[in-house]
Amino acid sequence: MIKHDLYNDDLINICKTAGYPELKDLSEEIRDFLIEKVSKTGGHIASNLGIVELSIALMRVFDTPKDKIIYDVGHQSYVHKILTGRASGFDTLRQYKGLSGFPKSRESAHDAYETGHSSTSVSAAYGMAIARDLAGDDYNVTAVIGDGSFTSGIVYEALNNIGDHQTNINIILNDNGMSIAHNVGALHKYLNRVRASRTYDAAKLSVKSALGNVPVVGRPLSRSLKNSKEKLKYSVLNDEAHLIEDLGIRYFGPVDGYDIPGMVEIIKAASEYEGPTLIHVITKKGKGYHWAEMYPRKFHGISAFDPETGEVISKGGTSYSKVFGDKLTELSLRDDKIVAVAAAMGTATGLLPFYEACEERYFDVGIAEEHAVVFAAGLAKTGYKPVVAIYSSFLQRAIDYIIEDVALQDLHVVFAVDRAGLVGADGETHHGMFDLSYLGMIPGMTVLAPADGNQLAEMLEFSINMDGPVAVRYPRGSCEGDHLRLPRFKGSNNLLSEGRDVMILAVGSMLDESLKAAELLRADGFDIGIINVAVVKPLDTSWGDLDTKLAVTVEDNVLSGGFGESFTAGYNDASYDVLNIAIPDIFVEHGDIPSLRKECGMDAESIADRIKTALADK
Repeated sequence: MIKHDLYNDDLINICKTAGYPELKDLSEEIRDFLIEKVSKTGGHIASNLGIVELSIALMRVFDTPKDKIIYDVGHQSYVHKILTGRASGFDTLRQYKGLSGFPKSRESAHDAYETGHSSTSVSAAYGMAIARDLAGDDYNVTAVIGDGSFTSGIVYEALNNIGDHQTNINIILNDNGMSIAHNVGALHKYLNRVRASRTYDAAKLSVKSALGNVPVVGRPLSRSLKNSKEKLKYSVLNDEAHLIEDLGIRYFGPVDGYDIPGMVEIIKAASEYEGPTLIHVITKKGKGYHWAEMYPRKFHGISAFDPETGEVISKGGTSYSKVFGDKLTELSLRDDKIVAVAAAMGTATGLLPFYEACEERYFDVGIAEEHAVVFAAGLAKTGYKPVVAIYSSFLQRAIDYIIEDVALQDLHVVFAVDRAGLVGADGETHHGMFDLSYLGMIPGMTVLAPADGNQLAEMLEFSINMDGPVAVRYPRGSCEGDHLRLPRFKGSNNLLSEGRDVMILAVGSMLDESLKAAELLRADGFDIGIINVAVVKPLDTSWGDLDTKLAVTVEDNVLSGGFGESFTAGYNDASYDVLNIAIPDIFVEHGDIPSLRKECGMDAESIADRIKTALADK
């Protein structure tokens, strides 16, 4: 076995020049490297273990950065990063100021496009291909997209244009049968049928190769098959390739995702084809690591773990997601009108207990957030109580439908907005830093923000029993705060203490940082009060009468359109001054939450310093 130095070897050149046995060795070394590094930092490991050989085959055929490879979602780009000279950064993967877990152009010119949300790669690749054609350039454009991402409607909008335009573009469908959980829906069943028909391209290439070696008559015979190859394809595939080819896109596959020579041959053939192509590659999530193959959902995105046992090293306290799932299950057992809707993230949002208890009322629509919202509107219109559990940054994709289909009709849909605020290691594409802005602008929307798990459970029960649209937004991670038990939530905010100098209005999970800031200020002689802002919208009518010199709003949302701006506008004639503390007008990078809060001026020390400066100015 040839040993490679992943830190220093020219891996791109090795991919292009080495023999296939050596590339197989390189694949196993990369897998060992991934397990070693990600077990320490955490990250998306299962998808990357599955795509090692495909990533190598792509580097053998294409010349990046001239040729453009776009990895959909982007969390499966770790192998690409290793091959393009970034192995030395993996000790800092997803850590503050370290290597990103997603493609980033600032890291490398080999990262052609930045992705973090799903299903955008085909549209972006189409745009790049058209730009190439308009400029008269000559390079390949390839989108690598998973079968889970293929359920999103934007993919078919792109395919519709691509098939009509017939520009040269390669789409590689990385089919491992999963997104995060197992895929759902008719498209998944369609791919299962195609996946079972692996013989077409193997038969075609075998016949072509054999006829090419027959003297004199071999080439004419090979050419004569051209007119009948579509009949051969459809007879072997039982017409299952029609969906793609009827759109005007040449289908290649299914191809074994661990056969590097076979993939190289087909990728080359596709790149030489005049017009758009789709190569259907069959892979296995977690390939080569026992625990990830057994539990691909668990190892999709995982914290630091023991590579020997596969067990997570530090699990932290009870999460908001778990509290949400357990409470919703409890409520659903008492109310058969409650329906849960997920968008490919049922387990991640805590809905597994609900699924186990009420399977007939659990609906995972796949990566289709817009559909999830309109589907919920239909349920609500007929008297059911849909609870839509989606990450804050993913719910952004459905803003129009929240407005037009839910709020405009004043339908009772409960949005469980998970991962609100700063989420940490996943960074810019995953921070839920806009939901107070995009939900707060909608007429008739109620927006709630719990400070801990107890308050979340109480808010969820309250929300189920109210009318109209309501969103409960809560952060990632432990729901166990440092503060004392808050009064039971009954639809209002909590005045925890009064302050003649300053009243801090702490939104949801920012309560603990605000309490710490208050203690720092009290040590300096200031009289500080705290309000637990549990109801973000509608604005509390009592706040105009606050008896203080300075009101300070603290929220884990951008300032623009957030709670602070709404508060300032609502009470601009009040006797006190107002200071808004929020996420600044930037895209926040990845890192641990304490470091990110400090960078954004939202940790206790920064809050206290900004308040002291405001008081001094006053």
